[in-house]
Amino acid sequence: MEEENLVQCRQALEKCKDAGLTKSIGVSNFNHKQLEKILNKPGLKYKPVCNQVECHPYLNQSKLLDFCKSHEIVLVAYAALGSQRVKEWVNPNHPVLLEDPVLSAIAQKHKKTAALVALRYQIQRGIVVLAKGNNKKWIKENIQVFDFELTPEDMKAIDGLNRNIRYYEFH
Repeated sequence: MEEENLVQCRQALEKCKDAGLTKSIGVSNFNHKQLEKILNKPGLKYKPVCNQVECHPYLNQSKLLDFCKSHEIVLVAYAALGSQRVKEWVNPNHPVLLEDPVLSAIAQKHKKTAALVALRYQIQRGIVVLAKGNNKKWIKENIQVFDFELTPEDMKAIDGLNRNIRYYEFH
């Protein structure tokens, strides 16, 4: 049934694109096996241009990123700052990403916040970042992500934070 729904959905989206109702087609929360299924489907008219997934230093999705890059699919990160723990579906037992000592040390070195370091990390990896800005202060701060660059050593240190932790556990 899931396979049939996927085919119907894909066909409906292709019709929307053909009719000029959408510029491109993307997916969300697809792993590389699900993406492979789509890409290998006979009759595929348009491949997804992006895949939006939870992605942050504790869940860096490096294998998925490599797969997407090899197929010219843009990886789009949500929860790039971990979680603010406001939502009921977030596991409160996970560590707070923005309090990580490695991120804090790198932030201090660059005279930036841990949030900016986490965002910059994604940008330097070629990931599109969706950063939520609930107030003007955060929005102004987030723009500073383009004012500095992480060193290869910084990037390697942040890569080492990967723990495969998902903050958002959908049931």
